[in-house]
Amino acid sequence: MTEVITKQEREEAFAMFYGMAASIGELAEPAPEMTDEERVERAKEVFLKGIDNNVAVQLDACVHCGACAQACQFFLGTEDPKYTPIHKLDLLKKVYKRELSPMSWLNKFLTPDITADDLRDQVELVYDSCTMCGRCNMVCPSAINIGDMVALNRSAMAAAGLAPAELRYMRDGQEADGTIFGADEDLFNFRIQDIEQKLGFEIPIDKKGADVLLMTSGLDIHLFADATGGAIETLHHMGVDFTLASKTPGYEGANFGSLSGYDATKKKLTKDSTAAIEELGVKTVIVPECGHSYPALRFGAAEAVGRDVKFEVMTVSEYFGRAVMDGRLKLEKKDHPTPIALHDPCKVGRWGGVFDEPRAILKACGYDLHETESNKQYNFCCGGGAGNFLLPSADKLKRVGYRIKMGEIEATGAEELVVSCGSCRMNFEVGKVKAGDSMPVESLAAIIAAHLPQKDKAEGDRA
Repeated sequence: MTEVITKQEREEAFAMFYGMAASIGELAEPAPEMTDEERVERAKEVFLKGIDNNVAVQLDACVHCGACAQACQFFLGTEDPKYTPIHKLDLLKKVYKRELSPMSWLNKFLTPDITADDLRDQVELVYDSCTMCGRCNMVCPSAINIGDMVALNRSAMAAAGLAPAELRYMRDGQEADGTIFGADEDLFNFRIQDIEQKLGFEIPIDKKGADVLLMTSGLDIHLFADATGGAIETLHHMGVDFTLASKTPGYEGANFGSLSGYDATKKKLTKDSTAAIEELGVKTVIVPECGHSYPALRFGAAEAVGRDVKFEVMTVSEYFGRAVMDGRLKLEKKDHPTPIALHDPCKVGRWGGVFDEPRAILKACGYDLHETESNKQYNFCCGGGAGNFLLPSADKLKRVGYRIKMGEIEATGAEELVVSCGSCRMNFEVGKVKAGDSMPVESLAAIIAAHLPQKDKAEGDRA
């Protein structure tokens, strides 16, 4: 693999980025001014619009068994009952009981209406103490999709002007120009030109009719160029007809409308990306190693545009893992004397079902993979998903979540951790700094490129 960013460069970039991320809340525009009555009215409007028959059935289905508590790392780490996942739906359930349930005519008298203070108390529960990882969904005997309904709660908080300043800042910036963390078109093109120079071949840009479009994210552009460079090098090695787009929304895979609860922004960003993708006419889109970009485009594109879309969406691990499994991508098996662990990003794994593919890649590379006790569908979150890694208010809970996850990793005896999500990687790196840990955290895309057969790679470069 050609080194597109050195360890020292990455560490320096991480230190600068970490300092920048810690202060973004101070840069946010003030939240819209509202009276308490307006906050309640706007939140209830979102709740009532979101409660369809399916949600109503689920809200009525809870048997108060507490199983979801044992699935949540924030509850397990604090043993505080307020972090029981189902409690994050209490306001939603109260609105349902009073306004829409079969006994609403009676419940209006028996159940007090929600207040602005209730909404303020809810902010910590649905932002700081929930990454919408969906682990609680897996163990609920009533099949309640708590993760999706927490997303509905975030939408209500955003409508009430109560979204955290950090996520509001990220959403505002992306709403304005389609970029995140200042990764504008000039910076993107500079980074791609740098990768191109180091790889030694021309990277196709804005090529209409290519088979594959590779997207990236602001996080990778700033910090994890090894992930983007690894994916580019592997596509080139395979002889894939691929392209990158030089302008947002064609290159930016992130969607902070999705994370923050601003549904209109989420839909706009997804529609804009879909239009840019279909204009290029590609058949497959590889989204970056970024957990939430995957569901936002894979599951959200058709919904956003109101029709079937003309492309397939895959994540890096999914695309290259399938290529390994069907023999289109041969990797060089090397001697790796120390065991490794693998972190399955929640949105890619638990929500997208991508488990076999990254394991096929690691096996082909010769790694000794030691699975964590909780793995695949029951894998613990990194602790900072759904934008939580940006929230200073969630620091204590993030460290609790990180410690539970890292504890399972350390118990495997692994000496290296492999991830396929930039947000997860960022949270593990921050967690290491806070906890004084030192385990290397590596990108799966970079690992793939490091195991390309050298003879074949040289022939591919000459071609």
